Formats: sequence, C-alpha cells, structure tokens
Amino acid sequence: MKQILIVEDEIIIAEGLQRKLKAMGYAVPVTVSSGEEAVKKVKENNPDLVLMDIVIYGKMDGIETAAQIHSLDIPVVYLTAYADEKTLERAKITEPFGYLIKPFKERELQITIEIALYKHEMEKKLKESEKNLREKNQWLVAVIESIGDAVIATDPEGKIRLMNPIAEALTGWKQKDAVGKPLADVFNIISEETNTKIDDPVRKAINENVFYGLADHTILISKDGMKIPVDIIGSTIRMDGDSIIGIVLIFCDIFERLRNYEATKISDRKKT
Repeated sequence: MKQILIVEDEIIIAEGLQRKLKAMGYAVPVTVSSGEEAVKKVKENNPDLVLMDIVIYGKMDGIETAAQIHSLDIPVVYLTAYADEKTLERAKITEPFGYLIKPFKERELQITIEIALYKHEMEKKLKESEKNLREKNQWLVAVIESIGDAVIATDPEGKIRLMNPIAEALTGWKQKDAVGKPLADVFNIISEETNTKIDDPVRKAINENVFYGLADHTILISKDGMKIPVDIIGSTIRMDGDSIIGIVLIFCDIFERLRNYEATKISDRKKT
C-alpha cells in the first residue's frame, strides 16, 4: 500500500484529504502542518508521495519545504489556492510531480496522485538503469586498461569510445584526442604485401558478426608514420545479446615475433 504524507495547515482540509485518500486505498499515517515537521516525517517514514499546500505554518513555506524533500528523492504534489505567475515559477524550480488548484474534484486528485507515483517509479527505474550502465562502463574501462594487448572500442558507427594505454602507444594517439574520431583516422592499417589500405574492420565485424583475424602481413601506421606489424582480432559488442552497441579491437606488435621467426629460418638454413 502506497504511503502518502499530507502537509496542510487547515485541520479540517487535512482530515478530509486523509479520509479521501484512505478510501482510495492509500495509507495516510500522519498529517503535518509545517515545513519543519514535513521534512522530519519524510526522513522518518520515507513516504511514497507528499501532498503539500504552499501556505503552511513554520519558517518555510511549501515551496521551500518541497525543495528539501526533492533532495530526498520523494515526489511532491502541490495542493494550493495560489496560481499566480510568480508562485508557479517558484514552484517549478522544485520539479513537482503535480499541481492542483483548490478546490479540486476527488477524481482529479486520484488521477494526479496515480500519475505522480507512476512517473516517479519510472524515473527510479531509469536512474537504476543508468547507474548499472555506468558501473558496467567503469568495469569495462578497468578491464580494457588491464589487458596486456592494445584495445580500442568504438560505437556502432565506428567512432572511437575507448583506448587503453598500449593502444595509445602503438597508434601514437592519446585517448582524449581520439575519442569521437572515426576508427580509420586513428587505426590506419595497410597490407604489407600490396601496400594498400585494409577495409574498415568495424564494418567487417558488423557484417560478419564474428571474431575475425588479420594476423598475416598487416601493418599499422602510427600517427608519426612508424610502420608496425600487428596481429588483430575484433568482435561486436552487444547489449543483452541483441543490439550492437560497438566494436572492440585487440591488437599487438609482432615485430619481435617476426624477427625471431626470421632468425630461426636463417639458423635452420645454415644447419642444412
């Protein structure tokens, strides 16, 4: 059962509201008449909604009180006889979930409350979803930065979102300068055999929807023009296993590996 706190300095009106709300199926354990009492009861009881008159007892009016309650993430609906422009402008700052002008009909009250509760619930779910996404992103950044190879992550259009320090070192680009740029501007790769540019790996990963490799004869040209032989794998990044939200590329400098390979071949020839 949803719990509602009434803040109203007219006792008869407060009692009438309490009866109506209970008849609608809401719990109204207490009514208060001042802003100070309202803030205290919100902290103690954590109600689902506050119905607030603008003119109330105490040092704070309803709008000042609502501003404090808003910081506690409790929705407020104003019930007031005041509808002048100045009052409305002040009220808007507190981001109320409803504004009913007295006198109002019982049905108006019920609809306003239901909409306010629904809106607040949706906002809570959105905030939780955003929080989870931020946590996932923080985790992803930590993983990417800890990987021993170079890593670049893009959005679905191929614009760079993340780079780890090794990717910065190999490409010659700092992440702060590369973010938002097309991958091809930063990750410039050519075929060693033909000396021609290799097709955009983002498009390749999206079209084929599988991990792919560019392990043979692939050269990365860094920002300062250095040519680095690299092995590359890549894959799509999917949200909940469905929609593509980006591409991840993992690559490494294989210069030492190639040099050792050539040295081994020369050694084998000498033995024969």
